[in-house]
Amino acid sequence: MLHFTVEGEGKTLVFLHGFLESSSMWSFLQLNQLNSQSIFIDLPGHGKSALTDNSESPSIDFMAKEVLKVLNFLQIESYSVIGHSMGGYVAILLKEMDSRCKKAVLVNSNFWEDTEQKKKDRIRVAEIAFKAKKKFIHEAIPNLFGKPENHTEEIDVLIEQALKMAPESIAYSALAMRERKDYTREVTENPTEYFIIHGKLDKLVDTDFLKSQLKSDENLFIIENAGHMAHIEQSDEVIDILKKILC
Repeated sequence: MLHFTVEGEGKTLVFLHGFLESSSMWSFLQLNQLNSQSIFIDLPGHGKSALTDNSESPSIDFMAKEVLKVLNFLQIESYSVIGHSMGGYVAILLKEMDSRCKKAVLVNSNFWEDTEQKKKDRIRVAEIAFKAKKKFIHEAIPNLFGKPENHTEEIDVLIEQALKMAPESIAYSALAMRERKDYTREVTENPTEYFIIHGKLDKLVDTDFLKSQLKSDENLFIIENAGHMAHIEQSDEVIDILKKILC
């Protein structure tokens, strides 16, 4: 079973981290303000969770099913899920698979299928994980921030954690993201169930393209001075938005 921790009491919220991260990423947010029972889960191959899928078809679907095992073990009756980046992809699947999931909040994530170029990039990342993992991590993580020069300490912490990951886990996750399906229709037609928190300076998810995919902006929250790591760059604003959505 995936590694998890549970904190607090109240309505249940499930927190899923992104690629190269772990459940510890949520410590940058004052989540006690949400007055909830918060479940933090390390996705396969990340943090303290082993990668147990030995199939030749890496998938976000496998990650979602492993998360469901944790929720079933804890006998959760109803919950909302908050996913950062890759965790957002898992969150979408949980919302689709599990009627207990009421809301899915995508933090610096998206809901469409990779472009052909992006799919090629995912393969390249999987290959680099074995050839030059350290160099890749040192280059990739600072690029997640809108203004990395303002977050050197946090970047050092994230790099240290990412370096602990096995190349196999990095490659698996990259290829799993490559194979995910398009959920544009599902997300855009259900604005009271799916919510997007986005950093305007995000270099991985283009703001204008994101807006063009949505039918309205009622479920979109743009944070001006944040990149792909909005929960670190503008943590107070992220908490205020989560209150609006979940409380």
